[in-house]
Amino acid sequence: MKYLILTYASQKDYDAMATGAAEFEPMYKFMGEFNAELAASGELVETRGLAAPVHTRRVQGSFVTDGPYAETQEVLAGYWVVECPSFDRATEIAARLNDCPNPGFTNPYADVRPIIESHEQLEG
Repeated sequence: MKYLILTYASQKDYDAMATGAAEFEPMYKFMGEFNAELAASGELVETRGLAAPVHTRRVQGSFVTDGPYAETQEVLAGYWVVECPSFDRATEIAARLNDCPNPGFTNPYADVRPIIESHEQLEG
């Protein structure tokens, strides 16, 4: 089954990363190694980081607003799609992100969600 692992950050986090400070090199190294290990295991389907929240647009009906949003501190920062045998294994993979150096990030966390292939897989 495929699972989506979602990570979050704030505009403040993106601003800090944009400085190019050397303190972020361990984080970038960790992410590169993490992705390479998932690819080597055959569990990685896709991974992407997302642009800063300031480059976000929300479309709601016919109304479009630019981000970031005053009511939101953290937004989706990136994701992994992994294919593995169980929800527990996907959770183990996401838990490894706790080992990632994150200089000054306020509240790093990840969500893990199963990806469904059809509406029959929806659970109530």
